Amino acid sequence: MATLRFGQHLIKASAVFLQTELSFALVNRKPVVPGHVLVCPLRPVERFRDLQADEVADLFHTTQRVAALVEKHFSATSLTIAIQDGPEAGQTVKHVHVHVLPRKAGDFERNDSVYDELQKHDREDEDHPSQWRSEEQMAAEASTLRTELQQL
Repeated sequence: MATLRFGQHLIKASAVFLQTELSFALVNRKPVVPGHVLVCPLRPVERFRDLQADEVADLFHTTQRVAALVEKHFSATSLTIAIQDGPEAGQTVKHVHVHVLPRKAGDFERNDSVYDELQKHDREDEDHPSQWRSEEQMAAEASTLRTELQQL
């Protein structure tokens, strides 16, 4: 696996920390909170309704594994797990993906502000690519998560 397609983007293998038969998980280039990762079906499908039953099952099983990993690794006490399904829901990449965000008390002044941040974080990237994490930073985090996943 040299690269994977994520909508209009090509994702380097170094940013991927888990791949199953039908899904993959990657670190985020501009996380809303530390540990904000994405879980995607391997097949580039734009909307959740277009996934096959086996893809849905694998996507959610993979999300469950990833959620346990990031909650432990980032010492979180809760998780926000979200899918933005369509442009009016804030989806900017035309490929189904699940956001997994480890949460801690006080990480946002108003708890539901996490959804406001999710809504705008991809759009800001387009205007401010200098805010993206480097490939090296992303590869280092993915490597750490890959190693910890083997220990769960």
